[in-house]
Amino acid sequence: MRPQKVEDKALLIGLMSVLSSKGYDGSSLNELAESSGLQKASLYHRFPAGKKEITSAVLNYVNEWIHKNIYLLLINQSITPAERLNEAIKNINNLYNDGESICILRSLSMNTGIEIFGEQIKETMQLWINGFTAFGKDCGYEDAVAQEKAYQVLVNIQGSLIVSKGLNSTNPYKAALKSIQDMYKLE
Repeated sequence: MRPQKVEDKALLIGLMSVLSSKGYDGSSLNELAESSGLQKASLYHRFPAGKKEITSAVLNYVNEWIHKNIYLLLINQSITPAERLNEAIKNINNLYNDGESICILRSLSMNTGIEIFGEQIKETMQLWINGFTAFGKDCGYEDAVAQEKAYQVLVNIQGSLIVSKGLNSTNPYKAALKSIQDMYKLE
C-alpha cells in the first residue's frame, strides 16, 4: 500500500482542529489521525515522537502564522496605521473563523498542555503583544500605554472567544473586534 500524501498546511490545520477543541490531554491519536487524513501509522511516520511532537508542530505553525499575518503586518510602516489595524483584524477574524473557533493557545493552556508547551505558548502570545505594542507606538502612544493596549487586545480576543462559546453567540467576539478598533481611535 502506498503512503498517504497530505499537504503540510492541511495536515497541521486538521491536527489543530482536534487540539483546539479537546486540548492536549483530551486529544487521542486516533482523533488526530482521523482529522489529518492519514492512517495512524502514517501519522507516526511523520511524527515519531507522537502527540507531543504533533502539538509542538501545530504550535510552530500557529506561531509562524501570527508572525506573518499579525506581527509583520502591524510593524509594517509602509502601510497607514488604519490599514494595518483593519487588515490585522481581518486576519484575526479569519484565524478564528468569525468567532466560531476555539483558540488553540487557550486549549493548550490547561492541564498538561501548559506544563509541556508553556514556553511555546508564551512565545506566541508575546509575538502578538509585541506586534500590537509596536503598532501602538507607531500610533503615538507612549511605551507603557502601547503595551497596555496590546495586552488588552489579547485579553479582549481570548476572553470574547470563551464568552462567545459559552453563550453560543459570536456577538461578544464581534464586539471585541469593534472595541479593538475603537481603542486605537484611527480614522
